[in-house]
Amino acid sequence: MTDPDTAGSVPAPSPRQRTVVRSPYSDGEWHRLHPLTPLLRGGLTLLVIIGVIVANLRERLVEWVFPVFTDLPPGAIPPDPVDFLLANNLILIAAAAALVVLIVLLVLFRLSWRFHTLRIGEDDVEVRSGVLFRTHRRAPLDRVQGVNLTRPMLARLLGLAKLEVVGAGLDANVKLEYLSGKDAEAVRGDILRLASGRRLAEARADSGGRSSLARQAAAAVGSGLQGFVEGEDLSDAEPESIVRLPFGRLVASRVLSGSTLVLIAFVVGIGVAASVSTLWLLFTVVPMFLAFGAYYVRSIARGLRYSIAPTVDGVRVTFGLFTTVSEVVPPGRVHAIEVRQPLMWRPFGWWTISVNRLSGRSSTDTSNDQLAAVLPIGTRDDVERVLRILAPGLSVDEWTLLFRDGILGPVDDDPYVTTPKRARWLRPLSWRRNGALLTTDALLLRRGWVWRSLSVVPLARLQSIGLHQGPLARVTGTATLVAHVIAGTVQTSVGVLDRDDALTLFERTARAGVDAAAIDRTHRWAG
Repeated sequence: MTDPDTAGSVPAPSPRQRTVVRSPYSDGEWHRLHPLTPLLRGGLTLLVIIGVIVANLRERLVEWVFPVFTDLPPGAIPPDPVDFLLANNLILIAAAAALVVLIVLLVLFRLSWRFHTLRIGEDDVEVRSGVLFRTHRRAPLDRVQGVNLTRPMLARLLGLAKLEVVGAGLDANVKLEYLSGKDAEAVRGDILRLASGRRLAEARADSGGRSSLARQAAAAVGSGLQGFVEGEDLSDAEPESIVRLPFGRLVASRVLSGSTLVLIAFVVGIGVAASVSTLWLLFTVVPMFLAFGAYYVRSIARGLRYSIAPTVDGVRVTFGLFTTVSEVVPPGRVHAIEVRQPLMWRPFGWWTISVNRLSGRSSTDTSNDQLAAVLPIGTRDDVERVLRILAPGLSVDEWTLLFRDGILGPVDDDPYVTTPKRARWLRPLSWRRNGALLTTDALLLRRGWVWRSLSVVPLARLQSIGLHQGPLARVTGTATLVAHVIAGTVQTSVGVLDRDDALTLFERTARAGVDAAAIDRTHRWAG
């Protein structure tokens, strides 16, 4: 669909935009989104709100619409509104009123759809929306941090999906909701190609005019129902996952987590309180179990259908049973990586991997943590495969320092700068693992004994390096080294290091970070 000024015809590309494209949306002209967009963005929500209002305020609505019911003699039983309409031959008037309301809503939805347009150019992605109050959002392609493709349950049934172009800043994302599933995949590919620095070379997939609204809607619903029954067909776009996540391991990892320990502590506390005649506390057990049960179901459902694979445009991560999310993280967009192992996972050799990257969302958005975990749970081999696609530039020597000495270490002749003997009492359990190491391409931060972890900070993504020393650190001659990157779940600091060693590491890291940033070209990874 094109802009209202050019509706009904497909605009020819301008001379500057003669480059062929895969998607009909990527010709540099303004287009409308899928005609079912208003239904998913506001129509269903409006119907739910109306239903809730009618269910809870039915009597007051009847009194307001039909005041005759309130003027009855005392003791008289008011008639049913439907029977009253039938008895007084008002059913046609009521139906006409309902039809007028429906038409008004459809006109409003139609206007909202007509004024909601997008444009994908060589330099940016733009979205315009709003009828009375206009909004114009733009995402420069050289600042794109990733493109997420989400298929909520209802959208999957209709054969639709929504794209979120992740920008470099808070609330900087540009949302394209909704597109057909095939168009969404093609548009994502085009955005990533343009952002990568290379021009498109494929022939244009659709050289004719767009089909009618009714045919688009019918085709989308038909393919959505077929895809929901037969499964998603992403064979042309989704490479084979390098990690297989068994259902039993996923469930066990959620049971053997800190949340279970909290649940056990609550149960013990309630049992102790109930034993001293505080029986009313027993009524909190059911809501508590329901809350924890909902948490476990949500976390397990998010981990189902998980896959991770390298592509020409970055690392593609897909997850989610009911709402399927597929995100592509282009090269150079990962600012920190953390490999972590809780104590209860250690007997099984399980690990999890998280990353810090710009999400373009508010820091209070709970979905940020969901997008941070690129490997919910995996074995040592899984961790190695995922790290190799997240940090492909590591040499053989650096890989040894990262995996053998960092994740599994320490070993004999440990190369890491660790806690000195005089300060081991500050880290009684983890003093041997507590350390830092600078390699050619990254700063490695190792910590923890109960919860073992290793953070990898690429030098090209390092914003600054800090050295902190409080009163106790000055007495013990230690310091805390902090790598400053974008905020996220990855911990990028390590404390209780020898002061002189930390100062030397601080100076070396500062110089190495400047050198790495000067030669970094990952923002145009294919240019």
